[in-house]
Amino acid sequence: MGNGNGNNNSGPSQQPIAANAPNTVAVTVDRGVANIINIPTISVTVCAPNSTTNCTTIDHVLLDTGSFGLRVVNSALGSLANSLPIQQATAGGQLVECTHFADGFSWGTTRTATVKISGEVANNIPIQVIGDLPDSTIPGDCVNGAAENTAQSLGANGIIGIGVAPVDCGAACSVQGNVAQFSSYYACQNGTNCTRTLAEMSKQVANPVPNFPVDNNGVIVQMAPISSSGAVFATGTVVFGIGTQSNNGNAAATTYTTDASGDLVNSQFNGTKTSAFMDSGSNAYFFQDNSLLLCGGSLSSFYCPGTPQQRTVTLVGANGATGAAAIGIVSAQTLLSSQRNFVFNNLGGQIGSLTAFDLGLPFFFGRYVYFGMDKRASGGQAPFAAF
Repeated sequence: MGNGNGNNNSGPSQQPIAANAPNTVAVTVDRGVANIINIPTISVTVCAPNSTTNCTTIDHVLLDTGSFGLRVVNSALGSLANSLPIQQATAGGQLVECTHFADGFSWGTTRTATVKISGEVANNIPIQVIGDLPDSTIPGDCVNGAAENTAQSLGANGIIGIGVAPVDCGAACSVQGNVAQFSSYYACQNGTNCTRTLAEMSKQVANPVPNFPVDNNGVIVQMAPISSSGAVFATGTVVFGIGTQSNNGNAAATTYTTDASGDLVNSQFNGTKTSAFMDSGSNAYFFQDNSLLLCGGSLSSFYCPGTPQQRTVTLVGANGATGAAAIGIVSAQTLLSSQRNFVFNNLGGQIGSLTAFDLGLPFFFGRYVYFGMDKRASGGQAPFAAF
């Protein structure tokens, strides 16, 4: 696999394997559905629960190692949406979720579906269908920035969260006493009058990977290296399972155990303790560094240093493993001056008040990045990230 630009590669140089095995799926980064940079996507097949024939395949679904579970824009499902049962809240009414992102939110019902990715199948798991309810049903405590309930506003036809957690909220959302503080779930009587509610873990939007029959203990995201000046498109492969097949052994130099969300909470940047995480769903490196000049105008979230810069974050795992992640930052204005390129490995910026160090998609190019599923509930492995 390759990329859509010339040579002049810098940084890591691992090449992805071909996505021709049942436990692999091809990744594409291009202009996508909304002309947004650095959006890695795969194709996902959604079927009626336990069905292998009543299905639709959805392309340009954002590959997100920083979230958990499948969320699909309603319009991408077409008539299949009518075959996906809406879950009922324990308190009565439809079980709906408000999903918050760094720059907005999505609103939609939770439903059950069979999810297929290449040869892997997760039967009858909860997913979120985005934008299937009128905007008038969105409660005020859900609103967080702009609504992202369409493919155009979301930047993709859906999001497939394959991070380390088995469900998207966990125990915090399953206890009545935590509802007001933690729950992202709502009970909507007749699809309206929505109030926060608990969601049992069995009803929470589920990461499909732990629900695969065999290759269920992790994923390997392999992205091809690209030029430091950017690329028109890039390719990669996701391999499901770690050490379960001949094509998915763990060859990482360092393995870092994480918290339940995939964060390395004891990492260090610029002499200060910070939480770091590897998130393919973020289209740049995002971190706070007042020594880097921010751009102006429409690029005000990105850095525009006068000369190319390098920064290093020290990653620290819960297992005591440490390692340095060196990144390059080039002026976003310089990179984006070519309106032809949609893929960059050295784009950085800040998101609001985020104090963590977000190793976004640029970190993945030329690397094999491993994510181990959290299996502790069944006496198995702790969650981890590795490269």
